[in-house]
Amino acid sequence: MKKVVMVVPSFSAKGGISSVVNGYRGSELEKKYKIKYIESYCDGSKVKKICKALEAYFLFFKEMAINKPDLVHIHSSFGGSFYRKLPFVYIANIFNVPVINHIHGSEIANFYINASNKKKRLVEDCFDRCKYLVVLSEEWKNNLQVVKTNTSKVVIENYSIIHKECLKRKNHEDKIILFLGFITELKGVFDIPDIAKKIIERNRNVKFVLAGSGEIEKLQAIVEEKGISQYFSFPGWVKKERKEKLLQEADLFFLPSYTEGMPMSILEAMGYGLPIVATNVGGIPQLVENGKNGYMVEPGKIDDFAKVILELTGNDELIYRMGKESIEKAYEKYSLEKHLEKVCKLYEKAMDE
Repeated sequence: MKKVVMVVPSFSAKGGISSVVNGYRGSELEKKYKIKYIESYCDGSKVKKICKALEAYFLFFKEMAINKPDLVHIHSSFGGSFYRKLPFVYIANIFNVPVINHIHGSEIANFYINASNKKKRLVEDCFDRCKYLVVLSEEWKNNLQVVKTNTSKVVIENYSIIHKECLKRKNHEDKIILFLGFITELKGVFDIPDIAKKIIERNRNVKFVLAGSGEIEKLQAIVEEKGISQYFSFPGWVKKERKEKLLQEADLFFLPSYTEGMPMSILEAMGYGLPIVATNVGGIPQLVENGKNGYMVEPGKIDDFAKVILELTGNDELIYRMGKESIEKAYEKYSLEKHLEKVCKLYEKAMDE
């Protein structure tokens, strides 16, 4: 059995990358390859994060020197994540082990564009040392053409876990509008109070559940200032059973981001049979078909968001029909099985060359 070292964040860490790699555990991937996971990042203090990274470098070097794996699969992003992953690429090169760099951060192209010439060369050198770069959408692949590298880019979309039993007519009196993710400007969450106010003026039977971590107090203050706090719930960052419960209870999923890659949160929501209201950025147009399994709106368009959410929350049959389209699309195109088939195919290609 061929050996693969996979560099991942802690399985309990917040964020989309952890959601992706958690699905690998116990999957067909582990039956085909001997996977050694090395956690390079964890939530917590700066000291804790540094210690985690140093421990990961030591374990990785030891793995390269003693067990001599056939392949390294690194899950990376932009900013600090990029710099943390550099030593893994260099160490793997020393031992002539091919590297697949699986890039999850939607801002990697802008990270490169805005970097100094020295940092640009660092990105180029890192990418040149990799056998393949994995990106999450065709749009993203095109955006990365700005980086001067000859390394091949392969599109492998994120996946959805299908829960067909959750597709049902809920007929809630108060329609639950769910957001999952980081509470930051880039996620568009500070547009939500204005959107909600317009919706509430015409339909008071709504509840916004914003689950995540970040600038929660700032968002709560805005909601309170607008006098609509009774329509909001902030459960914090949710995992496993709590997240599953929120997805099961929700009527629609809302992600008003200004930038995205291939959002795991949307794929998760599709797997639970939810209609999606989101922006037309990153890989989202591959997931959401306007008027079919949800609606796409340009980032920051408050009135347009309010209009489509009002349309959905006022029509139980439309919610059910779009939710059915979501789950069918997730099953046909974005199942874990299809995702892993692409990963395995790339593994074999990288190891055979």
